[in-house]
Amino acid sequence: MKEQHTMPADIERTSMSIIEQELRDRGITLPIETAPVVKRVIHTTADFEYVNTLRFTPNAVALGAAAMRQGVIVTDTNMACAGVSKPTLSRLGGEVHCFMAEPAVAEEARRQETTRAAVSMTRALETWDHPVLAVGNAPTALLRIVELLEEGKRPVLVIGVPVGFVNVVESKERLLDACQRHGVPAIVALGRKGGSNVAAAICNALLYTAAGQLDPAARGWQ
Repeated sequence: MKEQHTMPADIERTSMSIIEQELRDRGITLPIETAPVVKRVIHTTADFEYVNTLRFTPNAVALGAAAMRQGVIVTDTNMACAGVSKPTLSRLGGEVHCFMAEPAVAEEARRQETTRAAVSMTRALETWDHPVLAVGNAPTALLRIVELLEEGKRPVLVIGVPVGFVNVVESKERLLDACQRHGVPAIVALGRKGGSNVAAAICNALLYTAAGQLDPAARGWQ
């Protein structure tokens, strides 16, 4: 096999072109606002089912992109935290944090008989007034966010895309309903699919949108 498209920027552009062609072949036209997020998730997973399962509250992408400018992202896994584009985040003056490995969070989770992910969401909304919460692994984090919304807390955006089989479907549905009722922007992947890579992909789509870097050349890629 002769190798083609060996440079990173060319690989990404070609991949996106393939995705766009397959969408056309399936008779799918993505809304302009949500297309960068949906295509980035498909690019990350090679799974076109996200066209149907990703749900967006009104203006979630525009509001999420705006939140990336000098904003704070808190993830529920170090994997998602590591996957967020640090150069673009730095260019926009933003920050990304994950509290999962902190001893105080583990101790509080033991005390409350809950998960570190749930405690992390509480800590995020105690530390910052309006962070972006990006959850790719823990349904308990989504359920805690729902409780915090009912208490009056208001993250600027919630990304709810945990993967799995236990409480995953239900927690996503409850989160989307709560965000819609309380007017909190949300991007949610209904069903069982998701993951930390999907959470990071959504964050990056919003970052690249905010920074005008949807084309990899704008990120300095060759």
